[in-house]
Formats: sequence, structure tokens, C-alpha cells
Amino acid sequence: MRLGIDFGTTRTVVASSDRGNHPVVDFVDDAGDARGFIPSAVAERAGELRFGFDAIAVAEDPSFTVLRSFKRLLSSPEVAPAQRVTVGTLSLPLIDLVTRFLAHVREALFQRSNLRKKAAPEREVHVVVGVPANAYAAQRLITLDAFRRAGFRVEAILNEPSAAGFEYTHRHRGTLTARRDTVVVYDLGGGTFDASLVRMVGHHHEVLATAGVGRLGGDDFDSVLAEIALKIVGLSARDLPLGASDRWLDQCRQAKEAISANSRKVTLDLEAVLGRQAPQPELSVPIAAYYEACMPLVERSIEVMAPLMSRAETETQGPELGEIAGVYVVGGASELPLVGRALRERFGRRVHRSPYPSAAVAIGLSIACAEGGDFELADRYSKTFAVFREGDEGREIVLDPIFARDAVLPTTANPVVCVRSYHAAHNIGHFRFFECSTVDDRGKPLGDMSLCRDVLFPFDPRLLDRPDLSSVPVERRSTQGPRIVEEYSLDKNGIVRVCIQNADFGYERAFEIGA
Repeated sequence: MRLGIDFGTTRTVVASSDRGNHPVVDFVDDAGDARGFIPSAVAERAGELRFGFDAIAVAEDPSFTVLRSFKRLLSSPEVAPAQRVTVGTLSLPLIDLVTRFLAHVREALFQRSNLRKKAAPEREVHVVVGVPANAYAAQRLITLDAFRRAGFRVEAILNEPSAAGFEYTHRHRGTLTARRDTVVVYDLGGGTFDASLVRMVGHHHEVLATAGVGRLGGDDFDSVLAEIALKIVGLSARDLPLGASDRWLDQCRQAKEAISANSRKVTLDLEAVLGRQAPQPELSVPIAAYYEACMPLVERSIEVMAPLMSRAETETQGPELGEIAGVYVVGGASELPLVGRALRERFGRRVHRSPYPSAAVAIGLSIACAEGGDFELADRYSKTFAVFREGDEGREIVLDPIFARDAVLPTTANPVVCVRSYHAAHNIGHFRFFECSTVDDRGKPLGDMSLCRDVLFPFDPRLLDRPDLSSVPVERRSTQGPRIVEEYSLDKNGIVRVCIQNADFGYERAFEIGA
């Protein structure tokens, strides 16, 4: 069985690769209805965890604590696999929580999906999975490891807007010509926003640039509605009783998803959340007021995407870019009518919306996973990976970029390799590996920075067998030290591995960045 799985912030969507077709997989919810997703949610009571629809089914039970959108924890620059997450009375490592949720998804495939009759549990499940284009190393590694631990065979990890590009070609091949061969993918999901500039020539896709925001998505639009609705009756989220805040936010989420182009107001049941304490049974929010409050979020996404549009519109010379075929709008949050309206006002008729915005990424991942498929993707590394070093004989600290932002990822199992070799000037090497958005002309990091790994490595041979170097002072030596070789590799999934060798003494250590 070959699948594309979009592990989303609010919903996880699965698409099946079936003889050239890529249908979205349906799952049976607690009410017996077929739904084209599994909620990305977990509930806890007395150490028991429930996931997906089972978690949503107990959301009104005060004995359970429900955690929604837990994937947003992965987008933090400080995220680590061992980071502990509290769900109700239970504390567990983040990697374990993600693994257990994905194991639930795998079990649901065989027990409560429309694939269950033709899929035997013992069969291997091949998957291509997605991550936000601007995901940090730790998020990529946690996602890869969690899928593998959950029993999936991961064929590849793709940036989510790159996967949506496959879905575009699958549906809209006729819009692409020799002169109009580039598409800007606008992907506004439940928790993140990503955009990619993709050149599409036949079945070959080349990502030319990416942009994104780690915390911008449908959850934020829900929060806006929840806030302005309470303000109408003189309340704020702080005024809600324990547990009522989640119920209120969930009601606002459902109301937002029901908004259509013809909606004039959003009606919310305040009494259902506050009971007798409600200042009035229900309230209405004018759509115009809601859209006005949401516009800064939409404008933020357009601002982030603007450099890609500018590049697509101005770089018309040479073989790199032809004319832009359009802006392809995907992601569940893009279904809010305001989003499409704002994009069309800015970019005109070139805006095309996927007929299945919530499933476009999963469908694209399924296309990439198809056995014998002929689609090819040259994707890009979305961060700058660097290490801090001493400069000017220790008088300054410089940032040495190893893999630059938008470096082309390999398309085979052979990684891109970068090697640094030198003679040590200290008794200990202190390696501080970072990811950042980019680096300016003077080598200064720009944007968010993430410390991927902090490593102490022995240069002095007398320290090779010492397990803990943290208490040993770093000292500059007057004589030339041993030859040190640093080998960095970047694989097709955007994961960096480092091997540091004390070549003169045959000692080395290897690290997976983000672990």
C-alpha cells in the first residue's frame, strides 16, 4: 500500500496511490460518518490517551483533557525530540506523543477507513510525508523518526508546498506551456504558512525559492473570531471558566469553517459554553467585522510571498524562468472566502484555487509515492546551516555557512557533502551548530535562529577517552595541533549529518542534527 500523508496541525489527511488515481482516504468518525481526515488531537484521562476522532468524542467530558494542534509544538526553534509535553496528568517526550498519534493513524487505516477491506495489517505501508517548507532540522527529524517508529516505511519527506505542486500538474497540466512554466504555491494550513516558487517542465519540478511563517494558519483565524465575539459582550478569554475556553474556541472553529461567500454574519451559541453565566444566549459577529480583524493575517502571508512573486515576474531572461502560470492556493485555512478575495484583488486572474484545498498536499504526496511514477522533484533546503567559529586568532566570532538557504537537495540517496579540514589551535573544539533564515553580506545571521547542537570535541589526544569535557577549560595552544576533518552531509529529506574526525589519532564522532 502506497500513501501520501499530510500530518497537519488541525487535521491529518491521507491519499492513496491507486493505478494513477489518488483518492483521499475516508475514516469513520465516532458518529459513524465518513470523513476525509483524522483530527490531529489527543485526549488524556488518568494516564490513558485517545487520539483523533476518539479524542474529539470526549471533548465535552470534564474528566478528559484535550490537546489540539499539538503539531505546532514542532515549529518552535527550540524544539527537541526529548522535549516533554504535558497532556492532562501525563507528561511524555514529544517524539513519543507524535509517534503514538501516527500509530493511531496507521491502526485507523486498517480498522476504520475505506481501505480496510483491501489492506491486510501485515502488508508494508509505503508513505511519502510532508513537512512545512521552512521546518527546522528537529521538526524534520522528529517527523521522520515518528513515522518510522509508528510502523510506516518512509520513502521520502517533501516540503508541503512542493507536494502541492505535483497536485497542480496532475490537475492543471494544460495551463503550463514552454513560456508559462512557473507557479507560486500559496499554502495556508491550520498552523503554518508556506509558499514556493516552482518551475514545472513536463514531469520535472524544480523548486526555485521558498518562504514561510512557522506560526500563521487557521488556528489564528479561529482565535480572532473567538476574541472579537467575546468583546461584543464585554468578555475576554480570561473570563471563561476552566475548560470553557477550549469549547468556545472549538465552536468558533466550526463557525469559521461554515462561512461561505454569501455569509453576512456568524452566529455563536454563548449559552452552550457559559450556561447560566452567559450574559446573553447567543451573539452574532458581522462578517465584515470579522474579515477586517483577519486582514492583518492575510496581509502577512502576502507580504511573505511577495519576494517569490517579484522574482517570478521580473526574472524573464535566460533559461531559469519563463512567465508565471499562476498562484495556486491550497491549505485548509485558504477556504475562508476572505483569503481568495484578497489574493485575487492583489494578483488578478492568475489565482487558481485547488478544488480540494485541504487535501492538495496529501494528494501531491501520494503522486510522489506512486510506484513507477515518473514525477521528479528538485527541492531546496529552506534554512541556512552554519557553525560558529573563532576568527582573527580568537579575537572575534564568525558564522561559517555550510549549507546556504535554497541549496538544491539531492534527488538520490547520495547526499550533498561539504568537507572542512584544518589543524587544531585549541585543546577542545566547541562546535555550535545553528540554523537561521539566511545570512547577510557580512556573514551575520538574519531571522529566527535555532541552536541545532552544541558539541565539545577533544583535539588534545589526552582528552580522547574523557566522557565529559564540560569542566575542561578551552585553551589556545602555541603549537600546531592535530589535523581535524569536518564532514557535513545534506540528504534528500533536508536532514544534516555531521562527522568530526581527529584524523591524526583515528578518533571521530557523528551527529544527526536535530536529534
